[in-house]
Amino acid sequence: MKLYIGNKNYSTWSLRAWLLLEKSGLNFQETLLKLETDAFYQALSGVSPTNKVPLLIDGDVVVWESLAICEYINETYLSGRAWPANPELRARARSLSSEMHSGFLALRSEMPMNIRAKRHVNLSAAAQKDIERITQIWREQLQEFGQQGGWLFGDWSIVDAMFAPVVMRFLTYGIEPGPEASAYMEKVLTCPAIQRWRADALLEQDIVPSDEAGIPSD
Repeated sequence: MKLYIGNKNYSTWSLRAWLLLEKSGLNFQETLLKLETDAFYQALSGVSPTNKVPLLIDGDVVVWESLAICEYINETYLSGRAWPANPELRARARSLSSEMHSGFLALRSEMPMNIRAKRHVNLSAAAQKDIERITQIWREQLQEFGQQGGWLFGDWSIVDAMFAPVVMRFLTYGIEPGPEASAYMEKVLTCPAIQRWRADALLEQDIVPSDEAGIPSD
């Protein structure tokens, strides 16, 4: 099984798919491609229909979208345990994951993931609204499940993979989300898999200008 990903410093969607594979203890080959380079598109040409990462190849199966990769891995290798077992909670977890997957466009645009940096940006009202909604989600989930493991539904699940890059963003841009949400950020940041990803990101030296938003804050 092979997973193509982009720069660990910048690639949020790569992090989501990689995190599920890493947390699940599955054996996979990681192929890192430098974003916005000719080599990136050459490597994916004829392999991915979108020329984007992440891309999973498992035998004859090709999956080219992060949430679809998570669903495929969950169904094929994890017997469904990457979602909550309870149907009502599973529906909520899928709703929150889809909300993250398709929404929060202002936050994504104005606060690109940039793990090795500390930056300051002047956020729009739309981005502030996105931050408020995300912190509401974390706060409400931690109030309900915080004593059952510290993840958004107690045990780690796909929804935590979907929100992990937001934690990286909040750290980079100095967002302070309040006590419950801050506790969740700490949970994510102390996760060994996340620590491995961040350590690799800090060693990267490539610069993607479009993801260097704002100005240095330190």
